Amino acid sequence: MSKYDIIVLGSGPGGYVAAIRASQLGFKTAIVEKSELGGICLNWGCIPTKALLKSAQVFEYLKHAEDYGLKVKDAEHDFNAVVKRSRDVAGGMSKGVQFLMKKNKIDIINGYGTLKPGKKIDVDGTVYSADNIIIATGARSRELPSLPQDGEKVIGYREAMSLKKQPKKMIIVGSGAIGVEFAYVYNSLGTEVTVVEYLPNIVPVEDEDVSKQLERSFKKNGIKVMTSSEVTSVDTSGKGVKATVKTKKGEEVLEADIILSAVGIKSNIENIGLEDVGIVVDRDKILVNDYYQTNIPGYYAIGDVTPGQALAHVASAEGILCVEKLAGMHVEPIDYGNIPGCTYCTPEIASVGLTEKAAKEKGLDIKVGKFPFSASGKASAGGNKEGFVKVIFDAKYGEWLGCHMIGAGVTDMIAETVVARKLETTGHEILKAVHPHPTMSEAVMEAVADAYDECIHI
Repeated sequence: MSKYDIIVLGSGPGGYVAAIRASQLGFKTAIVEKSELGGICLNWGCIPTKALLKSAQVFEYLKHAEDYGLKVKDAEHDFNAVVKRSRDVAGGMSKGVQFLMKKNKIDIINGYGTLKPGKKIDVDGTVYSADNIIIATGARSRELPSLPQDGEKVIGYREAMSLKKQPKKMIIVGSGAIGVEFAYVYNSLGTEVTVVEYLPNIVPVEDEDVSKQLERSFKKNGIKVMTSSEVTSVDTSGKGVKATVKTKKGEEVLEADIILSAVGIKSNIENIGLEDVGIVVDRDKILVNDYYQTNIPGYYAIGDVTPGQALAHVASAEGILCVEKLAGMHVEPIDYGNIPGCTYCTPEIASVGLTEKAAKEKGLDIKVGKFPFSASGKASAGGNKEGFVKVIFDAKYGEWLGCHMIGAGVTDMIAETVVARKLETTGHEILKAVHPHPTMSEAVMEAVADAYDECIHI
């Protein structure tokens, strides 16, 4: 029986990062993976979707070249080539993780891993033991009873990334990050897209002003948006698919070639031996303490299988913290109130902290500032005037409670707020930190200035 200091079950952005940090700290480490290294995020999520989004964005630029004083005749796209590029990008990244495993002397155990009592893992009949086991098995597309996925007419995000033929009409159920990103991709490439959202606003976790702006942008680009609506049944018996949608005005039947179910994710906790070991699970999540220890000594869990936000960067941070704690290092628990969220449709969305509504519900006295990109020189020059930056501060102490952005490149701007909040920076300090001109990032300073009635450019 092979013995390790740490075995990681799952090689997604939580698992492979935890394994590398463990090796750096001197632990003899192995990682168990049933499929491709890098997990869903790298192979079927974060990375390949960004490749699809970039192709869609470039095609949009070509179609609107005249807005920039350029002429492009008869711009066309090759759907299969777009998909191939996305798969090639994912494949290259997976090979990169393989290189990192080799570089850090981490043993890769290919196969299906099942947890066993006594800190052991059975991988397709071969048993391995470790002083510590980290569970990082991630999540998959969640299925609704009214929307069973058949992989052909009713699909999840995985199939949406590798369709053989572009659909003429697509219904997307759910308007979280996955739903709106695919809505942008397929609409840009010419598919007629309808987004169906159960809640009153699309991207419902975002500030309401952001949700309303994205809905306006989507509708302007020809995407049909149905909020406060629910798909109650689907009929796949014909050539395409029919969806019965319950709305405020009554039932409506939509027809399409394909339905994409983007109603969230389901943790991969079945059939991995949790029951045999006695690890406690509640509402589809493995319960852990601040350092990712389960109720059974020697077994840890990170990433989408735990109650924190189901985001790649959260899983990575949890993996690093978990291993550093095992190494005896002094570590601080993660502040889940300061986790940035990013959505990569066009316009992009990025946010961290409290929304205006949440701050008011807490009874806080707040200052709110907002700066539109229509007043930004860099945004105007780039032809990206849609959107804004919105900031929320505690009126008494100047604490930066939240920041919400929608516009071009905002996913690359949100880190300023995350770091500032980590350092307990006040609005005054942001105002006096000189921001470069002309940049999109100036909008952060301008929004803060607006909150304190000092804005120059609006």
